[in-house]
Amino acid sequence: MLTAHRSCGIALAEAFDRPPAAYQSLRRGGITGQGTCGAVVAGQLLLGEFLGDPDPTGKVTPALRAAMTRYLARVEAELDRGSSPDLVCNNITGPHGEFLGPARHAFCTALVGQVAQLVDDTLREHGVAHTATPVTLADGRRFDPTLDLEPAPKTS
Repeated sequence: MLTAHRSCGIALAEAFDRPPAAYQSLRRGGITGQGTCGAVVAGQLLLGEFLGDPDPTGKVTPALRAAMTRYLARVEAELDRGSSPDLVCNNITGPHGEFLGPARHAFCTALVGQVAQLVDDTLREHGVAHTATPVTLADGRRFDPTLDLEPAPKTS
């Protein structure tokens, strides 16, 4: 594992340089596993943060409405949810074993990557280009995705 474990929502918040605190409530489909996949919901929140009206009494911006429609259509058509008929966390992740097990971890990591790409694509379609920022790996090394495709091997 190259980075320390993060919930799906927190990983997406960090990937888009947003404060992660509120995103922790998305862990495991709203804590219970019975809610919508936290990664998918995090994608919706990110679109709102970048494209929504900063005035809390403002109307939905045309850009946010179009982006949300596009994002959710792509989630429906493209997101790998395995055999699940819906986006409920327990239904998507259940076939992959224990919640903290390696198979589920790998599945959720790939799903978060997919969602991050969908969010990035959707933002770019609306003129928002987000630059990936460096992350600290589990062993303390820094990985800058703008410079390296793969983190350098750890040297002893």
